This record gives sequence, C-alpha cells and structure tokens, in this order.
Amino acid sequence: MEQKTSPYLLHIRSQIFSFLKQSSVNFHASSQRTFKAPSLGSKIMEKPCILATIIGPKGIYKCFKPCIEKHFTIIAYEEFLERKEDFAEKIRAVFVWGATLNVNQELLQALPKLQVVVNGGVGVDHLDIPLINSFGVKVCNTPHVVDNSTADIGMGLMLASARKILEGHNFSKYHESEYMPESSLGNDVSGATLGIIGMGRIGFKVAKRAQSFDMRILYHNRNRRTEEDERAVGAVYCEKMEELLQKSDFVMIVVSLSPHTHKLIGTKELAMMKPSSTLINISRGLVVDQDALVDALQKKVIKAAALDVTYPEPLPRDHPLLSLPNVIVLPHIGTHTVETSQIMVERMVVNSLAVLNGEQPPDEVKI
Repeated sequence: MEQKTSPYLLHIRSQIFSFLKQSSVNFHASSQRTFKAPSLGSKIMEKPCILATIIGPKGIYKCFKPCIEKHFTIIAYEEFLERKEDFAEKIRAVFVWGATLNVNQELLQALPKLQVVVNGGVGVDHLDIPLINSFGVKVCNTPHVVDNSTADIGMGLMLASARKILEGHNFSKYHESEYMPESSLGNDVSGATLGIIGMGRIGFKVAKRAQSFDMRILYHNRNRRTEEDERAVGAVYCEKMEELLQKSDFVMIVVSLSPHTHKLIGTKELAMMKPSSTLINISRGLVVDQDALVDALQKKVIKAAALDVTYPEPLPRDHPLLSLPNVIVLPHIGTHTVETSQIMVERMVVNSLAVLNGEQPPDEVKI
C-alpha cells in the first residue's frame, strides 16, 4: 500500500508549485514527483553539474537521485577530488546534505562557475556564509519542510524517555524474569509541564502536539509570540529562562545555534531544573554543554536526557553519554523520513534552478 504524504508536506509542495508557476522554471507534478527541466539558455547544451557528497549513507540517498538527475549531472565529491581539472569549470551548484561537505575557501577557489550552495535542512551553522557570499555565490536552505518531522522526533524522545520505552523493548527481548523491576516505572506525560526553549516554527509545532497531551506549556523565546499564538496552543511565556527551567518536568531545546545559544544550557542551568526533570535537545549539540550534562546525569541533578543531536556526531563509542542508563541518544534523525527528505531534495532543486535562471531563489539565507 502506498504511503500517504501528510497534508502539511502537500502544502509545502503546493508552495513549490506556486513559485515555479510564477517563474520561468517549469515544474511538472507527476506521480513520480519529478521536475520538468527548465530552459537554461541556448548556450547550455547539457545538464549543468552539481557537486554533492557521495550518493549513499554519507550523502544523498539513491532513491532521491532521479529528482536531481532530471535537471543536473551529479558529481560525487570523491570523484571531483580525483578529476578536478575535468569538473571545476562545469560545477554550478553545491548540494550540502548532512553537513558532510566542507565548503571552504579552497573548494570555492576551485569552482569558478559556482553560483549557489544549497543546504538540505534549516541549520547552516556549518557554512561560512560571508565567505561563500564573498565569491559571489548565494546560499540557500530548506526551511518549513523540516518543521513537522523535527517536532515529531521531539515528542517521540519525550515519550520514549518518560515511559521508558527502550527499557521495555530490551526487557521483552532479553528478560530473565517475568516481571519488570521497580526501576522500570515511567512517568506520565499527560498533565505534565513542558518548557520549550525556542518558540519558532518547530517549537510552535511541538506546542501544538503537547497540547493534545493536555500538557501545561511554558516557553521562553527571544521575542514573545502574539497573544493569538499563545492562546492557540495554551502556552505561557516565561520572560526569564530560569523560571521555565525551575517549573518544567520536561525541557525541550528548539533553538538555532548562534554565539548567543552556544552552550546555552550548562552547569548553572541544569542545577535550576527539577531533580525529576528530563532535558530534550532537538536543536544542535553545541547548545548544551555535554560535560556539564554528563555530570548532572551522573549526580542525579536531573532525571534523564533525550538527545537527537550531540557533538560530535556520532559520539565516540566510549563517550559516557552512551553508557548512562538514563539517556537516549539518536543519530540526528529529526528530518530523516521519506516524505520530508523527498520534499527537501525538491526544494534544493527549486532553489538551484532559480539561481541558475537568474531569479531570486525562494530560500536564500542572508546575514
């Protein structure tokens, strides 16, 4: 049975269609979700080349290749390194997937015809945007597409940690007794207090989901949301983050990484949290001081942590976070779904085609 695409992702796709209808970039919405190649001028007789991380586990999955190859010739980074002289003048765009391609000065100097660097995802902290722009190259990302899937993983982590789902799974597989121990008792999510640090698009989506669990929702944000937004999800604004930390049973971090948010949560902040509370991070690993987190978990300053992001990624096998029984660690899979990844790739293609056609891309990142 074919899996249905969510209404939200269909809405995002309709926005892509709308953009393309208004531009010279033509889009064909077929059952294969492919693009109709645009006219890039009579001088270009072949598909332009894009540079991407290797197709496969370290880069763009093979199932998404057709969407790209409808318009571009994909040059794998490893192949480029071996044959720079053959490809340097042909590459017009760089696709960064999973932050695995380092767009540094050396690479930029080697690509004289480069016009755009497109990031699969919202976070661009791994890209030196001023440096890239200094070469006359635009930077784009794929916002909005990731909102639902990232909010879903946040809720999943909260539920898995609170209800000790992994412990239950492991007991079912490896049990030596008929009865689960007292330590396997979890906590209710319904009726608990969730504190959201960062009430942007994703934070708001988290709040909507939490509202369905009858949770009390607190939030701290650089800018307060409108009263209408607050009423829509039943959220209460905390001007000071300290208040949120002290009152929340679950603290979920949903901020972007910046100099202001680097190690936003450290020893001081963890000490403000309830001993029974859980820290959930779905933003960036560097937003949390990991050494301080390990110490807080070992000393039971807080009860548990559930992390989709760490630094580095993945963690070394001997990292203490991986051996703590009160921690869940995922390999940064917030957007790792078929539907979201498909539309993310489509959005990367749209932005690239717009730039190559001399048009304003819909998702240019400006500083």
